[in-house]
Amino acid sequence: MSTWQLARRCARMNPSIIREILKLTERSGVLSMAGGVPSADTFPVTAIAAACDKVLTEAPREALQYAASEGYMPLREWVAAQLQRTQSMAVKPEQVLITTGSQQGLDLVGKALIDAGTPVAVESPTYLGALQAFAPYEPAFAALDGDDDGPLPEAMRALPSSAPGTRFAYLLPNFQNPTGLVLPRVRREALVHAARAAAVPLVEDNPYGDLWFDEPTPPALASWWPEGVVYLGSFSKVLTPGFRLGYVVAPAELGPKLLQAKQASDLHTPIFNQRVVYEVIRNGFLDQHVPTIRARYRAQRDAMEAALRRHMPVGTAWRTPRGGMFFWLRLPEGLDAMPLLERAVAAGVAFVPGAPFFARPPDPRALRLSFVTLSPEQIERGIALLGGVLHEAVGAVAAS
Repeated sequence: MSTWQLARRCARMNPSIIREILKLTERSGVLSMAGGVPSADTFPVTAIAAACDKVLTEAPREALQYAASEGYMPLREWVAAQLQRTQSMAVKPEQVLITTGSQQGLDLVGKALIDAGTPVAVESPTYLGALQAFAPYEPAFAALDGDDDGPLPEAMRALPSSAPGTRFAYLLPNFQNPTGLVLPRVRREALVHAARAAAVPLVEDNPYGDLWFDEPTPPALASWWPEGVVYLGSFSKVLTPGFRLGYVVAPAELGPKLLQAKQASDLHTPIFNQRVVYEVIRNGFLDQHVPTIRARYRAQRDAMEAALRRHMPVGTAWRTPRGGMFFWLRLPEGLDAMPLLERAVAAGVAFVPGAPFFARPPDPRALRLSFVTLSPEQIERGIALLGGVLHEAVGAVAAS
């Protein structure tokens, strides 16, 4: 008999399937299209090294000491100004809470807003990490119906009757993980209007918005409804994930509770990391750096699109993403991505099955491919290997 009696919420804590799959990819020779991680070749090592040296030379005591829970004020001011410039958001620095990655922001939102049994509306599919962050607080997930342009406004408008008491709707408007979908401007305005009419606040997660290939994304949902939207951002995809720096922009009435939730969690995000990142970005570094990431990822996107056209079996469907890091595939009828993973890894390639991204009964034919960590040549080889596995599976289904 165990000495330890676990809290009820532990039953809803599960390991990340993506992290488990990454263990499989550690096998020698496996080409991984599974992890949603940025390319390490984009990390600005020289700029970060210089910033570390400057911070430790000019402010060593402050950089190595405890700090304010809200975050480093110059960095918060930078975030507020950047969101005004790029997202049409009117943000005061006092609204910005620096978090230990945007994943912590999701946890703080869940801690502050979810009671056991209360509905939380999500896209279908949606970001697996958000489902993991919210699940321990025991919500009743309500999946929003959608189409090729994203969640339907009428589904949002129906929440007071379909999911009474919905605490918030969680949305990823830009290059959604896992589908790569971008909400068009007209759909964004319609969703915000519907959410306001239904009195359902929004949680807007935007880790990929700067990674557009052809044109910038439309303004943030928060630009239309600042008092009704919590906005989450991250430095992980445009700088480096190793510093674990994200931020939350919250309406005035919610900000203090998110701050208190953070204080109970970690007191503050490492101030050394904050100061280093601010030193790197404060003079416009990202305006030169991010376009190099876009160009790199665009070439990798194009390579995967071409490889998919060459190697996927008839009946495989996908839509080419206009930014971000992912392709979302739907396999031919009769196939199930989950059992095919082991066969793919044995062949030398890894992907993420789509099922864990659904809060409601999943689509077993869905899978996600990341294109940013492999070279175009590796992408071609990996997709060819995956195509071989899928062609064999299609043949087996046809013969059965």
